[in-house]
Amino acid sequence: MEEKIKKLAQNLLQNSVDLQPGEKLYIDNRSTSSLPLVEALIETACQIGGVPLYIMEDVRLQRARINNSTAKQIAIYAELQKQLMSQMDAYIGIRDFTNPLDESLIKEEQNRLYQKIYIQQVHFDVRLRQTKWCLLRYPGDVIAYRAGMSTQAFTDFYFQTCLVDYKKMKKAMQPLAKQMSETDKVKIVGPGTNLTFSIKNIPVTCCYGERNVPDGEVYTAPVLGTMNGTIQFNTQTIHNGKQFSNICLTFKDGKVVCANSQGSQEELHKILNIDAGAKIIGEFSFGVNPYITKAIGDTLFDEKIGGSIHLALGNSLEKSDNGNRSAIHWDLVLIQTPDYGGGQIFFDDKLIRKDGLFIPQELQVLNPENLF
Repeated sequence: MEEKIKKLAQNLLQNSVDLQPGEKLYIDNRSTSSLPLVEALIETACQIGGVPLYIMEDVRLQRARINNSTAKQIAIYAELQKQLMSQMDAYIGIRDFTNPLDESLIKEEQNRLYQKIYIQQVHFDVRLRQTKWCLLRYPGDVIAYRAGMSTQAFTDFYFQTCLVDYKKMKKAMQPLAKQMSETDKVKIVGPGTNLTFSIKNIPVTCCYGERNVPDGEVYTAPVLGTMNGTIQFNTQTIHNGKQFSNICLTFKDGKVVCANSQGSQEELHKILNIDAGAKIIGEFSFGVNPYITKAIGDTLFDEKIGGSIHLALGNSLEKSDNGNRSAIHWDLVLIQTPDYGGGQIFFDDKLIRKDGLFIPQELQVLNPENLF
């Protein structure tokens, strides 16, 4: 385990954020169980010649601050964090999987203010745009339970997915990225799904361990105003402490016009109405990590599932920006392997992927058997 932790720390610093001598590193740690990784990051960063700064956060302390702060207090706190973040060259965020439903105890209006002020100003405006950043989870009892595994089995799975051969994955992604960059119309078909949109002239981004760990996705974004039809997602997701399943969205001219989910209808509509951009898709992505084969209820893993796609409601990402802006970026995952009902994806009426497997010969390098 100690050697795996050291190797993960080296990968994060050398591959993900490419820390250089003299650069300042912000380690945002939200777990006591991940202290061995934080220690390894500090040691390795110092050996590289970097300057590590480490901050400990806790969901209970965060809840106390958000629930009891005025808009002015949140703005002052955001300004302090913004000044700190703007001095950083690199950022690593470690998120332990505590009980995700604890966030439901945060007051709704307070959380909306926090998202619009703090998250927007510190993370969207500064961290995402000005630092070399990476986010990851750390194995623990809660996330193992949600994944339906013993803690030891999940820990083994975690390091397997995080220490995948990302150099090999990067090379295998290039044909798909090229194909996407040359595509206009995308069509997604499956159980409850018939959706079309354009990705013409939107940049394509390959993710191979630089921004998320585990990683494995190739993403772009739909052209604004082009999305039409319906998509039925088949994985559970948690947003702001609320659990959603079987989310179904219908689009007309790029905006959600009908939204349904199992058991959380009112909450879903509240999220969609947080601002004008929340009803618009800011990201379209393929998941290709061969070791992640089922949803475990955590986006950092689920959006990388081999044979999946995901759409993100809200803010578009800088590298593949379609211009949409929102206080949210909510990834919704559709798995298209046979166990989940299958499905097809077409580029300009050409079948690209069926039941989770790429069909054109030049894209088959991304199928699981070629990435193990």
